[in-house]
Formats: sequence, C-alpha cells, structure tokens
Amino acid sequence: MDIPLWVWLATIGGMIAILVIDLAIVDHPWSKKSGPREFGMKQAAWWAVFYIGIAILFGLGLWYFGGTTVAGEYFAGFLTEKSLSVDNLFVFYLIMSAFAVPRKYQHEVLLVGIVIALIMRGVFIVIGAQMINAFSEVFYAFGALLIYTAVKIVHDHVKGGDEDKDFTDTFAARMVRKFWPVTEDYHGARLTVKQNGRRHVTPMLMVIVAIGVTDLMFAVDSIPAIFGLTQDPYLVFTANAFALLGLRQLYFLLAGLMDRLAYISWGLAFIMVFIGVKMILHALHENHVPVPEIGTGLSLGVITGVMVITVVASLMRSRGRLGDGDRSKSVTSGSTSE
Repeated sequence: MDIPLWVWLATIGGMIAILVIDLAIVDHPWSKKSGPREFGMKQAAWWAVFYIGIAILFGLGLWYFGGTTVAGEYFAGFLTEKSLSVDNLFVFYLIMSAFAVPRKYQHEVLLVGIVIALIMRGVFIVIGAQMINAFSEVFYAFGALLIYTAVKIVHDHVKGGDEDKDFTDTFAARMVRKFWPVTEDYHGARLTVKQNGRRHVTPMLMVIVAIGVTDLMFAVDSIPAIFGLTQDPYLVFTANAFALLGLRQLYFLLAGLMDRLAYISWGLAFIMVFIGVKMILHALHENHVPVPEIGTGLSLGVITGVMVITVVASLMRSRGRLGDGDRSKSVTSGSTSE
C-alpha cells in the first residue's frame, strides 16, 4: 500500500495528540485539586473502551479506503499486538510491585513506558522492513524466533519465571547504581534529587530503566509477529501504535484481574507458533516451494478465536476457584457454629 508522506505525518501527529490528551486526562489541569490521581475501575473501563473504539474506527476507515484485505491485515495485527500488550502489562505490574511504585505515580511510569515502546517499535519496524525488502529468507529467522518465543512463554509460565525474577537487581539497574547513588524513598515523580551536595537518582528512574529494557525485549518479539501478518510498514506501525495507546487505562482495569487470566500465556504461545508457521510457509512459497499459504481471513479468525477461548476459559477457571472458596468458607462457618 503506497502511503503519501502527508498521511504518515497526519497519523503520527494524531498519535501525539492522543498521547497529550491521555496525559491531560490523568492530570486534570482544570480541577481544583493538584497533583497526580488514581484511576478507578469504572473510569479505566470507559477510557479503555474509548481507545479500542478509536482503533476500530481507524480499521473501518482502512476498509473503506483500502479494501477488506488491508483492513483484515490491520485488525489481525492489532489483535495480536493488543494481546501481547496485555502480557507486557503483566510484566509492568511485576516491575512496579517490585519497586513499590505509589499508585498515584504509576500513570507517569506507564506513559514513559508507552513512549519508549513506540520509539523502540518504530526503530524495529524500519529495520524489519529493510530486511524483508532485502531478502525474503528473513522470514525463516522471524518464524523460528516466534516459535522459540512461544516455547519460552510456556516455559516461563510453568516455571513462574517472571514472578520469581528480581527486577530491582537486573544488569541495567546495577549499571545505574554503579555510577549514581539511589535514594531509598520516592521524591514525587522526580528522577533525580540533590542530597548532601551530591546528585542522587530516585527509584522512579530505576523503574523507568527497567521498563525501558523490558520494552526493548518485547519489541524484538512483537515486530516479527506482526510482520508475519502484514509486510506493509504503515499497517505495522498503526496496529502497534493503537495497541499501545490506552495501555495506561487498561493497566488499571486489568490490575485486579492479573491472577484471573491464567491461560493468557498459553493463548499467546499458540498465536506465536501459528504466526511463526505462517512466516515459514510464506518464505517457502517465495522460494517456489509448493506449500499452502495462510490467508489474512484465516489468520484473523484464528487469532480472534484463540483470544476469546483463552479469556473465557481463564474467567471460567477463576469463577470455579471463587466458587470453591465460597463453599469452603460456608462449610467452615457451619462446622464452627456447631
């Protein structure tokens, strides 16, 4: 799809405008109260729906101007990246828990994380597009990387890799501590403070460093995944951008549901394997090997179906556990009363 420069500039400008509005939503400059605020579940839910609605409207616009194939590739990419973003949020949740970030300052951390993620993915999109244009064999590497990532996701989920990881003692965190002393307490949203005549960094900076490194690792996984669904740089960028926008609100909406999404890692792993196989088949086809290719419609159907089944199964499992807990409480209370 040949996209004029003015469309690129308008799209990027629109993304920046949405980020500015997103920041204004949290800060409430028109309110009498000053300082950062916490999001309630209801407020987060409304804004999460709003941002998903914008992404859907953009996809309908692509369908109107570009046709069903273009819209299908965008929606498949958006669903995949949104699913991966939920996995990102789980790691962000662990990082901010490890650093004990006050809830009222988590907005700023998430905003910086989203901006870093957009920049990282923009760089990887440019690199990935150049590699694909240079030689089609890169699809073999991308496909193998996605299958390896799927295996790693399942392995970490079974072993509890993310939960056991100490995000406060990573290589990046040790490098920061090597050059600057770190304060024990937060100083609002400030990244550095001066104490006893010496410049110190705050835990807020340490959190941002940890999330920045995490964004880099996730970009390595997510960009090959979406290139397996579409090779159009504009669709890759917009699907990624819309998947990341509204992530702050989604974080506060899902923060209380993290433990209930028990099968999310399994669903993501299946999608990774599916896209990895799709990329390898595409590479074989490009090299004139008579193998079937997986179309956009089938990709969209599989990704949507897997995520629906994953979420429903997770919620059913969580509901069953809650039911068992209620029954055990009633049995305990009954035996006590006797």
